[in-house]
Amino acid sequence: MIPRAMEDFLRQRLPESTWQSRLERDGSCAYMEFGPLDVDRLGKLGIVADSLGPRLVVCMWDEESALEVGGYLVVDNLAMGRPSMGGIRKLPDLTPVDVYNLARGMTLKNAAAQLPFGGGKAGIVSRGDLSPQDHEEVIRRFARMIRRYRDNYLPGPDVGTNDADMKTVAIENGLDNALSKPVEMGGNRIDQLGAAGGGAVIALQALLEEMPALRGLPQFADLEIPAPRDLTVLIQGFGAVGAHAARQLLERLPDAKVIGISDETGYLYSPDGLPIAELFERWQRERLVSLSYARETLLQGTGAHKVKFSTDPNDLLRESAFCLIPAAPIAHYLDTEVCTRPSMTCDRMGTWRVIVEGANTYSPDPARRQARTRMERSVYRQRGVLIATDYLVNSGGVIFAAQEKLIKTPPELRIPDDLLGDRARVEKWLVEHAGALKALAEARRKAGEAARESAIRRNMHELVEALASDPDMLPAEAAERISVRRIASREGDRTAAEILEPIPIISASRSVQEAAAMLVDSSSPILAVVDDTGLTGVVTEWDITRATARSGRPADCLTEIMSREVVRASPRDTVLEIVRKLEYHEISAMPVVDDGRVLGMISADLLARRSLLRLLQGQSKD
Repeated sequence: MIPRAMEDFLRQRLPESTWQSRLERDGSCAYMEFGPLDVDRLGKLGIVADSLGPRLVVCMWDEESALEVGGYLVVDNLAMGRPSMGGIRKLPDLTPVDVYNLARGMTLKNAAAQLPFGGGKAGIVSRGDLSPQDHEEVIRRFARMIRRYRDNYLPGPDVGTNDADMKTVAIENGLDNALSKPVEMGGNRIDQLGAAGGGAVIALQALLEEMPALRGLPQFADLEIPAPRDLTVLIQGFGAVGAHAARQLLERLPDAKVIGISDETGYLYSPDGLPIAELFERWQRERLVSLSYARETLLQGTGAHKVKFSTDPNDLLRESAFCLIPAAPIAHYLDTEVCTRPSMTCDRMGTWRVIVEGANTYSPDPARRQARTRMERSVYRQRGVLIATDYLVNSGGVIFAAQEKLIKTPPELRIPDDLLGDRARVEKWLVEHAGALKALAEARRKAGEAARESAIRRNMHELVEALASDPDMLPAEAAERISVRRIASREGDRTAAEILEPIPIISASRSVQEAAAMLVDSSSPILAVVDDTGLTGVVTEWDITRATARSGRPADCLTEIMSREVVRASPRDTVLEIVRKLEYHEISAMPVVDDGRVLGMISADLLARRSLLRLLQGQSKD
């Protein structure tokens, strides 16, 4: 059944007419899909489309399940490549705009890492207190719902899901349709390996080398880079990212000190450094460590008298260190205003010189962007604290996961289709292929480590270089420029098949009234008219208006008014060739056709939204 919170939200936001016209059913699954032309409907969901996306927004649920199973999928942008890649978040209060914000972060993160994948994200609306059996059933049914989007979206784990859940997705949809799978599936298990946390550590190491270039800026004139033995770090959120960041920091820099950590139960602080190895082992067993460690050591007097404990985890941000790593799932960890309810206000924060954002903090929402600008002016410009933006530094997880697609699964190691969905038979098949799958996982792990090191170090170099060259630039601006520049560099090489949008298709036997209704409902500039032979014509609002004006009455049959001389694009046409066709024929849209089969459409509006039309018009005249 549809989750109650999800139904309440959608009923409040979308009119009944949208439910009637957009609701599709496929077996027990129900879908409502919205594309970039659905500006009004996206707005009702809280999503403001821009030049990057979103490309697809889906609301979906399972109508036959006794459990509440439903959620959202957002494919934001496919400029870097197809499919999009991003995790499945599972929380009780998710909304479409939450998932859209996360998907945009993935667009920028994948671009920053120069991965050939777009940005996407999925969200399951579900309570966190489900039994293990019910949790697995929710994941299994959600996997079946997203199967129809496997050409455009590759899922991985996120808050509320893990590597074991990706195993469930792979059992349902195949090994190549889930990321961060366990090692027995040839996967790169980003949670187990601490891929994202390790990326934050690499970023810090790189910044220790790069930050001297900032001394030309007034706020960094007094910057001193500490020796490893004097390097101190605070970690907000000792979880899947933070715990691994602490562990890997001390593996890479054994003399450094993690002097403070926090989790939901409070925070621990010691200027001499915390016992990270012990706390990491405790985290693996218990997940929440601050309160339990304090009870067993401080209250029992077992020698940890230099460790300070507080039940308020936010107070960790009052402490001072060279580096703060925000790694909790809290996007709003700092702000200048109390009213936005950040973890800490800037006037009360400790003294730091660099913030390495291990948690996802980016949002395209205008209000959130304004708050971010306020914070960076205070923290970066006035206090001289460098901020390494989340998607430049915490991309280790997606880089590791991407290796499962970049290093192809051999045909003989793909689960046979007739086994999919049958856990017992798949488990047996995995045992039979364990050796080869383990070797595949090891190759992907090594590739992930090398790619992560290279990508994050490159990002830190470009970030510092951009900030050092422009005193007025803020870190978030520099980070966005890095990612958008990489997206733009890929655009000119796109083909029609890579950027096309869905086109409404209508049978030649339908009436003009039905065509008019479809044009209005879809907000599309064009309809493809088909018969048994394939594409036979196109219809626009202008065709309908012109025919009515000439005859004084609406035409009865589409074949009377449609344009039979169809200008079309091949799926192999480049964007530049498409622009030239649109200009030469003075049209605003055309279908993409392959051997008579209609694949989608390209419109001037689409190219403008991708920030391409003006650029490529100039090129076409050269």
